Amino acid sequence: MRYFIITLITLFILAACKNKNNVAADPDTYYTCSMDPQVVEYKPGKCPICKMDLTPVKKKNGEKKDELQLSEQQMQLGNIQTDTIRNGTIGDQLVLTATLNFDQMKASSVSSRVMGRVERLYYKNLGDYVKKGAALYEIYSEELNNAKQEYLLALDKKKTFAAETVIDFDQLIQSAKNKLLLWGMSETQINELAEKKKATPTTTFYSTAGGYMTQLDIREGDYVMEGGTIVKLADLSTLWAEAQVYTSQMAEVNSNCMATVQLPDFDNKEIKGRIEFVNPEINPDTRINLIRVSIPNAGNQLKPGMPAYVLLKSPQRTSLTLPVDAVIRDGKGATVWIQTGANTFKSVMVQTGLESNDRIEIKSGLKKGDIVVLNGAYLLHSEFVFKKGADPMAGHNH
Repeated sequence: MRYFIITLITLFILAACKNKNNVAADPDTYYTCSMDPQVVEYKPGKCPICKMDLTPVKKKNGEKKDELQLSEQQMQLGNIQTDTIRNGTIGDQLVLTATLNFDQMKASSVSSRVMGRVERLYYKNLGDYVKKGAALYEIYSEELNNAKQEYLLALDKKKTFAAETVIDFDQLIQSAKNKLLLWGMSETQINELAEKKKATPTTTFYSTAGGYMTQLDIREGDYVMEGGTIVKLADLSTLWAEAQVYTSQMAEVNSNCMATVQLPDFDNKEIKGRIEFVNPEINPDTRINLIRVSIPNAGNQLKPGMPAYVLLKSPQRTSLTLPVDAVIRDGKGATVWIQTGANTFKSVMVQTGLESNDRIEIKSGLKKGDIVVLNGAYLLHSEFVFKKGADPMAGHNH
């Protein structure tokens, strides 16, 4: 009997301990770290990163699938700032991010006219300036050397058989000369060959264009095929400012109209240019178009790769506006976080318009009076993806 009572007491104690442990596992509470909010546990303990005690957070029963609720501590740590959207004046100019690039209309390639081995390169560094007509490379070519010998042989035969009237030596000489011209030798080189009556094993070729060397794919000792590219040159007297334009901004862009290119590396120096090209096809992944503005480059001071801004004049108008940083833009479109309740936020798709002086026009998706997140939008996006395991705009019509 005594053993039976002891057994019952032991079972009771074990059951009590089990119930005590179950009390801690509240399904409506999770535990996180104020210093490392990515840590989420479902029982009390310490943060595995900073070793601080985890903070209990009560789940909000009213939280919807497309909403995100934050604690007061998270609001403060994330510096979440909101404001009521209202009408404002925007316009005057459209600001587009751009990069300077070569004017491809003034770029040229110098190719080999014959097959052979490159014995010498006169220019070896990218960025070197090559004058038109300057010696560019020397090549050893059996085909070209044979053609030289044919030309010398025709000259010698004409001299030896001057009285021969049956054979037209002048035609043979001209035919051999035309072959040399076709393979890239100049009149001066051919005349020197006739005077010296001896062919050199290598032949020097001269640049048919002038410009800065932008590509060099061969080295001394390499074999090059007929038509193979030796070097690519670019004239920097004019450059292209290539700017990205969102589809919502395309209405403000007109081909062949004037534009201003601003250069931050030159104390925001402004240069007038003209839009010479608007890509007729929009990138389906980024929903971004490309325009090119041609600008003069006096003294070749500007270099391809430099950052720039393209400023386009546009009429002022009254519209809903937000700071640029409040809008999250990617290949799917533009989104803004709005406040729907106490510490509760939701991401909405918007259509943007003009962008000027760090503010951007909201053409649709928001209404006057909406409370919008101005600071912390990217943090909310990351927190939503972490907690919900999905993109906040999943399922929306982009």
